[in-house]
Amino acid sequence: MKRNLAITNFKSSFQSCDKDTETILRKIFVESRPYSDKLKKLMVVNTKDCLTNPKYDNIVQNFDLQRMVDENYILQIPKIKFSEHEEIKSYLLITFDNFISNGSNTEFRDCIINIDILCHMDYWDLNNYKIRPLEICGFIDSILNKSKLSGIGELNFLSCNMIVLDENIAGYTLSYLAIHGSDDQITAEEAEIYNGQ
Repeated sequence: MKRNLAITNFKSSFQSCDKDTETILRKIFVESRPYSDKLKKLMVVNTKDCLTNPKYDNIVQNFDLQRMVDENYILQIPKIKFSEHEEIKSYLLITFDNFISNGSNTEFRDCIINIDILCHMDYWDLNNYKIRPLEICGFIDSILNKSKLSGIGELNFLSCNMIVLDENIAGYTLSYLAIHGSDDQITAEEAEIYNGQ
């Protein structure tokens, strides 16, 4: 006997994570030029003068968002692959954590969006007391703080903490509070799939 488990109003805060990831990446690497070009230089070019030397302008022109993802500069899975003879990279990892009920409206959920900025420590120094991962944090925070994602409300800065993976790779974790609401509803087509139609 087949049970009728028709889903008519399927909602979940987890359904919007993919949309939020895409929105975050588009804001950082597509919609924020010329800052996105500077951010790409910090992630791709491992010299101290990566931000000031115009010879690197052409390099970042060839790095669109898809290439950054394809070549593992941008990660969603917390696994860094080190291939033999691979260029040194800086990494950006986006994760969602600590989903909890919203304090003022139980229809909504809050979560923390973490953005890990990881760089090889041999390339942290940018001269004049500038540190590569903190420069990257500065660009990302200036673009994302108080911005709108798929949920309701604004993306609000919570903290920035140092993270050390091993003797070579370290950086900082930027954390933001996001609130998810009615934008998280499943589409009618997806509901048909869940209902087995």
